[in-house]
Amino acid sequence: MRDLVEIGIGRIARRTYQLEDIDIVPSRRTRSARDVSTAWQMDAYRFDIPLLAHPTDALVSPQFAVEMGKRGGLGVLNGEGLWARHRDVEDKLAQLIEVAQGEDGEDAAIRMLQRLHAAPVDPDLLGEAVGAIRDSGVTTAVRVSPQNAAALTPHIVAAGVDLLFIHGTIISAEHVGAGEAEPLNLKTFINELDVPVVAGGVSDHLTALHLMRTGAAGVIVGYGAADGVTTSGEVLGMGVPMATAIADAAAARRDYLDETGGRYVHVIADGDIHTSGDVAKAIACGADAAVLGTPLALAEEAPGKGWYWPTVAAHPSMPRGAIVPVTFDDRPSLDTVLGGPADDPFGSLNLVGGLRRSMAKSGYSDLKEFQRVELSVRG
Repeated sequence: MRDLVEIGIGRIARRTYQLEDIDIVPSRRTRSARDVSTAWQMDAYRFDIPLLAHPTDALVSPQFAVEMGKRGGLGVLNGEGLWARHRDVEDKLAQLIEVAQGEDGEDAAIRMLQRLHAAPVDPDLLGEAVGAIRDSGVTTAVRVSPQNAAALTPHIVAAGVDLLFIHGTIISAEHVGAGEAEPLNLKTFINELDVPVVAGGVSDHLTALHLMRTGAAGVIVGYGAADGVTTSGEVLGMGVPMATAIADAAAARRDYLDETGGRYVHVIADGDIHTSGDVAKAIACGADAAVLGTPLALAEEAPGKGWYWPTVAAHPSMPRGAIVPVTFDDRPSLDTVLGGPADDPFGSLNLVGGLRRSMAKSGYSDLKEFQRVELSVRG
């Protein structure tokens, strides 16, 4: 039963919950963290940890995607990012960070980011970036926007991608417009591809169910809320707190599983996940994996060098993200961020270790079991 409240005469709203509003309830049984598996599988691709890197140039270069893959996660390259537009990306990023540190700071950096993204996507550069990841032997994933999916996907597939992410702030299975070009028909598009597609973001049960019916292998839940992201609060005023959004999408997954007689679609949480505790809560609410932004940007391997901005920060007319510093006193390695050892008592390091201990303290041995853990709402 939905928890509805009256916010004014004749206006009803649903009460929803952030990850910080809930807690995991430990069970009477515990186990050793060494006995816990954090592995999961999507289509033919198996991963040792349920963590994906947000497809921003601040985080995922071809080399970072390789490093993330070697550690059992998945780095998603932005197929419309700087590695697809410029050959000297490292120099461009160094200039961008210098501008961000300057007197005009954030505003000047956003303007520069917009100029850099005004350069056209070069299919040859995009193919080289995808090929560099593929040749390393790790699972290769690339993100495109719904607007550019039809044009860019053939180049990405030809370069050897394993998983295609069609990822925007908001995606629906049905788009209505007047005087526009023919919108992307996700169901037709996905059915004609030979590679699995992950689509999103969504934030409610019905939209998640509709996306599952397109044939997507995974659905991204959330608007990518993180430090510097301004989509929900300042710019569009849209958003559903992540605990509720994940639980609703997990319910859509159950409904779709019954509807199809057994086809399982993965739910990938993308937003407000900053610590190992947030990762554990996202899985407990029903997610199969979580997308990370600022937590991974701490790593010394991240091309942003201690700075982070989301993909939507480069929008040419309405940027929905800022360029923000995310440094510790000393930038830890990706190994430390993911697997420790940690000297930070707030859950920013050893993300996988924190998840494993949360599962172990609750008595669960794998991720699917952990989705059944009892939850409580803070008073």
